[in-house]
Amino acid sequence: MYKNKQAKNIANRFRELVESAGHSLQDEHYDELELLIEAGIDTALVGKLEKISAKLNDLSHSVQYDAEFFD
Repeated sequence: MYKNKQAKNIANRFRELVESAGHSLQDEHYDELELLIEAGIDTALVGKLEKISAKLNDLSHSVQYDAEFFD
């Protein structure tokens, strides 16, 4: 899935930054970072989908109203 690959890319880039600064972290921390990034992407996506759903719901009600009163 796209978000998993994107999260891995971000975590790998962070690893590069950490290591170029002369530091290191255990692999488990980078795995956790990937999960946190995925969770952030999921949260943003769900928020956007809820807004789209609300707009579609409003549009549906508007179409139904127009159909009921169509002459």
